[in-house]
Amino acid sequence: MNQSSLPHILIVDDEKHLAEGIRENLQAENYITTVAHDGVEALEQAMTESFDLILLDVMMPKMDGLKTCEEMRKKGIQTPVLFLTVKNDPEDRIRGLEAGGDDYLAKPFHLKELLLRVAAILKRTDWYNHTKLSLSFGGNEVNFQTYHANAWDGTQHLLTHKEAMILKVLTDQVGMIVPREEILDKVWGYEVFPSTRTIDNFIVRLRKRFEKNVEIPAHFHTVRGVGYRFTEEAEATQHE
Repeated sequence: MNQSSLPHILIVDDEKHLAEGIRENLQAENYITTVAHDGVEALEQAMTESFDLILLDVMMPKMDGLKTCEEMRKKGIQTPVLFLTVKNDPEDRIRGLEAGGDDYLAKPFHLKELLLRVAAILKRTDWYNHTKLSLSFGGNEVNFQTYHANAWDGTQHLLTHKEAMILKVLTDQVGMIVPREEILDKVWGYEVFPSTRTIDNFIVRLRKRFEKNVEIPAHFHTVRGVGYRFTEEAEATQHE
């Protein structure tokens, strides 16, 4: 296999023996790996190299994983992030999501589970990269490659990876009802750790970015008790 086509994964952990163990196992699965041992180094690596996935420890010196992820997102780096951490309560998971993370794995973890999660994230990313590249609707323009969007009112937005993925799931099925569970499966995958309410919050954010009237949405329609339906043409609905 052409090495340039292999996924490149950045491993970030201040426990050097653990980082090396993860590196060896990922390389055995034909992944290319780079290692960083703190958040500052990880941010520098992410700004100078292209990665397909970042495994990011939360508890680190200089800059913790949550702050590192936040800084990456601020700089427009949308590489998927899998947090590795000894903290595993629901509030920590929520903070990880809010920081821009894609998944959350508690230490200690089984190697097989880590490899399954890595494969699942890369599969979702591959789906994202091989569907539509851009979208136009209601005076809005979205570039799925750069995550940049120009809204109907002239404002510009930088979408998060999850916002863009949810938008893709909905717009791949224009006019169709998409259940919340399907969105969870395509965007988060095999393990539903966010709740369906998380999707509702993302839809609210998309409406704020793209709807002319968020109280009477013309494009992002709620189907109560089921999910959502996207329409390209303005289609006013009852208050949701």
